[in-house]
Amino acid sequence: MNITSYFKKFLHSSESSGIILILCVVISLLIANSSFGETYQNVLDQKIGIDLFHLKFPLSIWINDGLMAIFFLLVGLEIKREIVEGELSSFKSASLPIVAALGGMIVPALIYFLFNHGTHYAKGWAIPMATDIAFSLAIISMLGKRVPLSIKIFLAALAIVDDLGAILVIAVFYTDQIHWDYLGWSALMVAILFAFNFFNFKKHIFYIIPGIFLWYYMHHSGIHATIAGVLLAFTIPTNISKTESSPLEKLERKLHLPVNFLIMPVFALANTNITFKDGMVDGLFSNFGFGIILGLFLGKIIGINLFSWIFIKLKISSLPDKSSWIQMMGAGLLAGIGFTMSIFIALLSFRDHPEIQDEAKFAILVASMISGFSGYSLLRYVGKKKAKIYHEK
Repeated sequence: MNITSYFKKFLHSSESSGIILILCVVISLLIANSSFGETYQNVLDQKIGIDLFHLKFPLSIWINDGLMAIFFLLVGLEIKREIVEGELSSFKSASLPIVAALGGMIVPALIYFLFNHGTHYAKGWAIPMATDIAFSLAIISMLGKRVPLSIKIFLAALAIVDDLGAILVIAVFYTDQIHWDYLGWSALMVAILFAFNFFNFKKHIFYIIPGIFLWYYMHHSGIHATIAGVLLAFTIPTNISKTESSPLEKLERKLHLPVNFLIMPVFALANTNITFKDGMVDGLFSNFGFGIILGLFLGKIIGINLFSWIFIKLKISSLPDKSSWIQMMGAGLLAGIGFTMSIFIALLSFRDHPEIQDEAKFAILVASMISGFSGYSLLRYVGKKKAKIYHEK
């Protein structure tokens, strides 16, 4: 095998994208806690763009609202394909990620509230609700074939619903003002996109241009702009033909490399620059720290699996194909990787208290590391055990 084929295999390996993402996390943390930390933050805060049409934002905003909208577009395309022709094509399988996501939002919020009600920390009740879709999918992708595809799709769908729920919570409880005129223009763009789909327009350009306007209007409406990527994804045409690729599948293939090896690493570099300060460790053992850590680590696994178990017992939903409850527990642990959206909610909750923001960031980082390591270890152990049983047969 020559170097070129090795490189191609590396690029197309989902495991390698997860490794790169984790390396970027380590690099970002090292830079943030070095003599370059302040300079690094200044670069992320540097405004880029043009004042015309109010398109001048800090670099971090372009990454989190712009590049990540493309990531959400890719994940949305994959979810739509599975709904149309794959693992989520039946009501029983499609309903499970929705009810699981609800449980994964309600129980963590309740745990946080139990620790912090009646205090000035109470306003951060939504911090442990969110699942970081980029990091959770990167971790599960590193497990390769040890985890059934259905569990990966379940986690992706759950994280999408979870993030949409977090965006809705931010819009209702943490947004100072919603600009209804921009929201109206966003609705118009969605209507145009669905019209193009209805009339079977197949060229990507008919969707990309309105999609850009949709992102612009959504961003200026006050609602998190990444939702534009999901809405755009669900308007891209697909089909169930096995002989030719649909516009959805063609776009999906084009986005895989840039998303996995450019957008996600840049996202990790920009969002893990947490500077460690005195008193942060002590903050982990306060009611505030317990609320965040236990909310993400225990609240997610309990909420996701409890709600899933109830709906499966009621025969409304069904377990993902070729999966087990212990693998569902592993997925629940990975959903405890809160990170970006959790940090975003923490910043909104305590916008006038930077010292509380730092405590929240550190608690979220610790909870996400514990959840990620635990989920990875459990799923890897189960995968090895199943492989051993299979070989013995």
